[in-house]
Amino acid sequence: MALFTKEPEKNPKLQPTTTPPASSASSTQPNLQGSAGSQTGRAGGAAGGEARAYLDRGSKLSGKISFEGPARIDGEVDGEINAKDALTIGESAVVTAQIRAAAVTVAGKVSGDIIASQRIEIRPSAKVNGNLSAPVLVVQEGALFEGHCSMQPEGVREDRKVTVFPKEERMAQAAGGQKQA
Repeated sequence: MALFTKEPEKNPKLQPTTTPPASSASSTQPNLQGSAGSQTGRAGGAAGGEARAYLDRGSKLSGKISFEGPARIDGEVDGEINAKDALTIGESAVVTAQIRAAAVTVAGKVSGDIIASQRIEIRPSAKVNGNLSAPVLVVQEGALFEGHCSMQPEGVREDRKVTVFPKEERMAQAAGGQKQA
């Protein structure tokens, strides 16, 4: 037992040598999982939160996947994806799946329906083929989207009032606004 208590005393000398590279993980650990975590942090940071789960390029999954926290996918997925938090589909991702998440940001290729309880954002590099359902939908210029979209949340909102003017009234209002200017 005395040997086991003495060895941990020697190990702290090793720990300081492993701690400094962790602060400069990008330069000293390019092939370790730590660098994937730093990539995730950079990619997730741009979206407003750090992704805790990450499927890198070259990853291929088939089946049902569930994420508890924020996640990012840059690989290939075939099946079903459920996320309780934000999900980011990266530019290199190819996803053939039904997706359910709080918020979904798509920059890659997705074939399948996407249902989000908060928001769906389709970036310019995205190609989406499927139906979308979310209270907030953002489709950036350059994105390809083929399908139907519904912006009603699960419970019908009666507090939103939408007034649609006939085309003639809109034209008259626009002309009236130009005359005043």
